[in-house]
Amino acid sequence: MTYQLALQQLCDSALPTGAFAHSFGFEGYIERELICDEASFGVWLSVFVSQQLSYSDGLSIRFLYEGWDVGELDVLLSAQLLSRQVREASVKMGGRLLEIGTEVFPSAELGLYRDLVTTGRAAGHQPLAFAVVARSLGVPLTEALAACLFATVTSLTQNAVRAIPLGQNAGQRLLRKAADDVAAAIERIARLTPDDFGALSPGLEISQMRHERQRARMFMS
Repeated sequence: MTYQLALQQLCDSALPTGAFAHSFGFEGYIERELICDEASFGVWLSVFVSQQLSYSDGLSIRFLYEGWDVGELDVLLSAQLLSRQVREASVKMGGRLLEIGTEVFPSAELGLYRDLVTTGRAAGHQPLAFAVVARSLGVPLTEALAACLFATVTSLTQNAVRAIPLGQNAGQRLLRKAADDVAAAIERIARLTPDDFGALSPGLEISQMRHERQRARMFMS
């Protein structure tokens, strides 16, 4: 399968998209001492995978693979990402992925999406940029979902190792448990409908919004 090495490159934690600068709300839980160790972060990560990664990122990837217009999906993602910081994080990482993808994995589909972004007709969200590149490389939907979701889990866990802080072994234990959550999320995403798009836990969104006014922070979101 010729796409496998390309997929590893796209999901490598060294890919310079800026994922290391974002907590997607867990830093707010640290500030309120609701996340303080391996166990409490594991609970948050499991919820994040089952909520935002499933109903937002993962579902948008599935819809793109099923033929939805990328511009339409881009507008929907912008509308349902209520936290300004999370919305901006998605766009910043998406912009970098579009830039990298255009140089390393060029395709007509990717060129079309980047043109929509550069002309102001789309924002350029990270999961859509990833999906466009993956589909153009011939990556099957299930593998694309697994790779994208687990790459996000990996970057968040690495950030938690620094922020809480946790030991490196704790990070690896968390990733092993999160793999089961990702597998369950992929099965869940296959059953979701358009009406489910953007359905998230209010507590997660509130924490992401509060982060903008947090007194001291390590992360941009």
